[in-house]
Amino acid sequence: MLIEIKNLFKNYHMDNVEVEALKNLNLQIHKNEYVAIMGPSGSGKSTLMNIIGCLDTPTEGQYLFKNVDVSSLDDNALSSMRNKEIGFVFQTFNLLPRMSSLYNVELPLMYAGISKLERKERAIKALERVGLADRMEHKPSELSGGQRQRVAIARALVSNPGILLADEPTGALDSKTGDEIMHLFKKLHEEGNTIILITHEQEIADYANRTIHIRDGMIHSDKPNIVQLNTKIAAEVSL
Repeated sequence: MLIEIKNLFKNYHMDNVEVEALKNLNLQIHKNEYVAIMGPSGSGKSTLMNIIGCLDTPTEGQYLFKNVDVSSLDDNALSSMRNKEIGFVFQTFNLLPRMSSLYNVELPLMYAGISKLERKERAIKALERVGLADRMEHKPSELSGGQRQRVAIARALVSNPGILLADEPTGALDSKTGDEIMHLFKKLHEEGNTIILITHEQEIADYANRTIHIRDGMIHSDKPNIVQLNTKIAAEVSL
């Protein structure tokens, strides 16, 4: 089991009022799954993403990642877990504007203390995986939106993380470029990566193999993706 969440609660105190963001949530995600987490604004999906990504800790309950109880880790241990095991992809790319694509991808390895030679080699391979072998020395301002997101995906991949956690990865892109990015995620999943996708768009969630709907801090539904299931069945029939 890659991820196991048991009886998890998350409360926030806002203006002297306690808000229950997550309520007795239970969830399992296996290695090499491709999961979409959906929900309207205020549903708790962003809170769940922050806990899965080790950016926040639960008020109550357990979050186990590779059998490690993440909910009991201190800030330093959480930071180490984030750097080694979580590859983040954000809607706004979060790239350093004055630095090259190669430098941006190397950055997580610098924090991890990897040698200059090794981190350059790994960054080059990551950029090649996302189809940007010819854009390594370009700065973000010299790239299209889709290319910037590819750099961000390469940066997420470079540490060989346990999961890729993508938060609305096509939100800043036009529909054609968004489709290209989602096909890249599909390719990465087929190569063995575990992907957790946070989205409010059904057509984006349809790329995943499983969709979890969050409502009012609880799991409203958790089902295999019918679109992907039908595609798989059609492929098997054609054989």
